[in-house]
Amino acid sequence: MPPSNQTPVRVILASQSPRRRELLAQIGIVHEVRPADIDETVWPGEEPVQHSERLAREKARALALQHPDAVVIGSDTIVVIDGAILGKPANAADAVDMLLRLSGREHTVYTSVAVAHEGRTLSGVEAVQVTFRPLDRALAEAYVATGEPMDKAGAYGIQGFGATLVEKISGDYFAVMGLPLGRLVGLLRELGYEYAFGAVRG
Repeated sequence: MPPSNQTPVRVILASQSPRRRELLAQIGIVHEVRPADIDETVWPGEEPVQHSERLAREKARALALQHPDAVVIGSDTIVVIDGAILGKPANAADAVDMLLRLSGREHTVYTSVAVAHEGRTLSGVEAVQVTFRPLDRALAEAYVATGEPMDKAGAYGIQGFGATLVEKISGDYFAVMGLPLGRLVGLLRELGYEYAFGAVRG
């Protein structure tokens, strides 16, 4: 049956991230926002990429149990340098320290995405290499003063003022923003749903 004749699917985004909402809206997927309340503590011995994918899956599953009629999207983004996870900064000083740690160096952004429905959960991870241009403390402090870094992993947003801190990226730009759209569409298809350029149908 062609996608145009299929039934639109109820979609829930298990995240309060404005970037993820904007990306789904950009590709025309109407969705509800219902943030998942899960423990995001790193397990002992858990590798960064495993941690990110586990959280995406847990977010999607938690909401799918509450809303069995919906397809639920969960996602998680982390910044990793020297094997350490840089999460959201605790305060302005922490944000400055993170930015100076990233200064002039390459780091990896891992964004995991999961889709859950009717007891099935599928997931995948995009790894993107991001290189920062050299920063000094004054520049880092000026950026932090904008407020933009405070709710973002690694203390920067590539879609905002933080774009000026980035020298180059290798990989999915949308994954750095927080939601790898191509991988999402592939997971939906694997789950039995089609992205019909403006809707998810199944």
